[in-house]
Amino acid sequence: MRWITYVSPADGHERAGLLAGDAEGTEVRGLDGPLLGLIEADGGLAAAAERATTSPVEVHPLAGLGLRAPIPRPPSVRDFLSFEEHLRNAVGALGRADIPEAWYAQPVFYFSNPAAIRGPDAEIPISPGCERFDYEIEVAAVIGRAGADLAPDEAERHIAGDTIFCDWSARDLQARESTIGLGPAKAKDGATSIGPYLVTPDELKPHRAGKGYRLGMRAAVNGRPHGGGSWADIHWSFGQMLAYAARGTQLRPGDVIGSGTVGTGCILELAHLHGSDAYPWLRPGDEVTIEIDRLGALTGRIVPGPVRRVPG
Repeated sequence: MRWITYVSPADGHERAGLLAGDAEGTEVRGLDGPLLGLIEADGGLAAAAERATTSPVEVHPLAGLGLRAPIPRPPSVRDFLSFEEHLRNAVGALGRADIPEAWYAQPVFYFSNPAAIRGPDAEIPISPGCERFDYEIEVAAVIGRAGADLAPDEAERHIAGDTIFCDWSARDLQARESTIGLGPAKAKDGATSIGPYLVTPDELKPHRAGKGYRLGMRAAVNGRPHGGGSWADIHWSFGQMLAYAARGTQLRPGDVIGSGTVGTGCILELAHLHGSDAYPWLRPGDEVTIEIDRLGALTGRIVPGPVRRVPG
């Protein structure tokens, strides 16, 4: 199943919708209320799909609908760092030592900003004070059932669905913040795009490969290809990531868990490998498209950000 959150042309309300049909002529079968409410309700998305199929509140063509992030206001956002190639390239770009041994011993993540979630076709303001603005090609899992202290196999069964995740990054702020030993903070909390669809696990199962899926992940800036790789290259599975996130605490329905960047999935890596003339930092007017096989594509239009009013 593929689900969206959209703005109803009838009354302007946000609604959850089930996609029916193939790419051309796809229709949206809408239900009252948010997608998170359907996930949390008895029967979850399976029961909601039956209602959307037999008695939708409204039906519209997908084309032309205003889409929101599938979960516009998640309870929390965690972003992991689970692709070895990205970490190796990023460490080199930042002029640091080799990958820390701890990374191979356990998954690692930071908390991001739920208030900064953007939809799949949105303006993305450059972080105040940033001169090196970047995208990141990631996938995210959305939690469907609460759980704590889970084993990896258990944790994977708590996933309601997967979506594209773009962690917009202020690289110069990140480099400065990281010397203190906390964060990232202001380098990452300006905008995070997710969408366009929430795709249930059964849709991806045929593509399973190792700890991930044999699905391509790619970006383009102003129509020009800009790096990417395969979800199958992931070092830590989502089951392992979620189990670590749930250790000693509870995952809640609607929590968004990012994978971290696929190898060569950002300008930081590409500029390090091929030069900043070939891969310049993002500027106002640029349009970035992030695409993952089976999950669709999202777009961010880069615009000037607010004026920096405090140091840092």
